[in-house]
Amino acid sequence: MNKGNPWALLPIGVFLLIFIGSGIVFQDFYAMPAVVGFVIALVVAFLQNPKRSFQDKLNDVTHSMGDSNVMIMCLVFVLAGGFSGAVQAAGGADSTVNFALSILPPNVAVAGLFVVGCFISTSMGTSVGTIAALAPIAVGISEKTGIAGAMCIGAVVSGAMFGDNLSMISDTTIAATRTQGCDMRDKFRENFKIVLPAAIVTLVLFLVLASGGDFKVDEALEYNFLQIVPYLVVLVGALVGVNVFLVLVLGIVLSLLVGVFTGTIAVTDIFTVIFSGADGSGGIQNMYDITVISIVVAGVIGLVKANGGIDFILYGIKKHVHTQKGAQLGIAALSSLVDVSTANNTVAIVMAGPIAKDISEEFSIPPRRTAALLDIFTSVWQGIIPYGAQLLYACSGAAALALTPLDLLPYLFYPVLMGIGALGFILFSGQKPKKEKTS
Repeated sequence: MNKGNPWALLPIGVFLLIFIGSGIVFQDFYAMPAVVGFVIALVVAFLQNPKRSFQDKLNDVTHSMGDSNVMIMCLVFVLAGGFSGAVQAAGGADSTVNFALSILPPNVAVAGLFVVGCFISTSMGTSVGTIAALAPIAVGISEKTGIAGAMCIGAVVSGAMFGDNLSMISDTTIAATRTQGCDMRDKFRENFKIVLPAAIVTLVLFLVLASGGDFKVDEALEYNFLQIVPYLVVLVGALVGVNVFLVLVLGIVLSLLVGVFTGTIAVTDIFTVIFSGADGSGGIQNMYDITVISIVVAGVIGLVKANGGIDFILYGIKKHVHTQKGAQLGIAALSSLVDVSTANNTVAIVMAGPIAKDISEEFSIPPRRTAALLDIFTSVWQGIIPYGAQLLYACSGAAALALTPLDLLPYLFYPVLMGIGALGFILFSGQKPKKEKTS
């Protein structure tokens, strides 16, 4: 097997150095837009291997950028953004939150926050959006019951991370399935059986630790079940195997019809909400960054691969790993390392996905398993790193409690248990996964 060239990985190293360095210097890991770092990495990749002509390098970049899975992923990002903008403008997000809270048993408030967070994040496909919706309510529960604020916010973050890697419209799910070329339904099933035990144990822990808490929402929890229907249609449609493009287009149309019917969307605004959402910050435009990043990263990986970087990784793994389980552990380590470095699980999946695909093909790991591992392990770290958007946003949303990300760490049961469960699944799953067709 070709030993590859370690220097071909220099562009990735440069990106990580610049990204992490700027985060440390400016004390903000989001100070430098990720796409700028990747453009610099692309320039470095072009400067390597001077014996090759610029045109040959450009051909490698554009061929990798134009890969069918990359283009499908970008198109799904656009449609998912359109659905998110339309359904939220139709009142779907508010109705989903209020409906979930209306069935929250008062005597199990913290555990209920976790369950509601799971439901909302799976419906909405966004962990940060879930945290934004539930953090103020968690603050109220803490203040009225005397339960530790860190525990209440920890329950919210735990629930948010549950749906972040399961939802059919989550950008992490889209990235994981498209980089591996597998069906969302297959990935969901593979993922769900790994994370379900972690969710059950988390629920029990919150029930035990916060038993006796009593909380009632003072304001009226108004919701219209009709506004929740688009979420349910997209979720069920994806689970039964309907093409993701058809599902998302149907979700957009249903959201617009519901919005117009209920009066939350004016007929003159139907195109605007698809593009930018109800408040001008969502919709398709909210997917611009990750779409451009996906294309640029594909170009970087194309040159890294052409210069022998992927072969070097595969050679190193094959030299030290001789089993399918070892290869899966390698994928878990790779995705974890990239997420810790970038503090963005979608970007981490886009970066690690092509390398993980080569590893999975080398060791006959089914695409659904690789996609699940990528999504799970990036979510594990995204849910516990103190400088990640999730914990920073949680503390910001719970400003009245004066919490820091470090205060939340003891109560982030779900991300930790999810990681432990996934490792256990890799190590002790006796049956060799069956290969399935890639899509």
